[in-house]
Amino acid sequence: MPPTIPQRGGPSGLKRTGIAGKTILKTGAKRHRKIIVDCIRGITKPAIRRLARRGGVKRISGDIYDEARHALKAFLTTVLRDVVTYTEYRNAKTVTANDVIFALRRIGRPIYGFDPDT
Repeated sequence: MPPTIPQRGGPSGLKRTGIAGKTILKTGAKRHRKIIVDCIRGITKPAIRRLARRGGVKRISGDIYDEARHALKAFLTTVLRDVVTYTEYRNAKTVTANDVIFALRRIGRPIYGFDPDT
């Protein structure tokens, strides 16, 4: 009797028995991740609004959101360039918190609370 294919729900693949009674799973199609063409648009309007509220801003003009995205992209570009430089210098593939701390200190924006000496 052939295996049944569920109409709704259940596993997407079929179970089949192979040599020595071992189960071979035939999986379904892989799920593709949605590719965002302009990834800076991932910084949403409410996210920018929350950052502004944290900075003490009461009202926000509609033109600010694109300007904030451009400023954020410019800042992250400079910081991440230095972060990648530090990571490559260590011959590592993983970015650590120290790489980010050193990069921020290098551009004159030190972050406090991560100093291992204190």
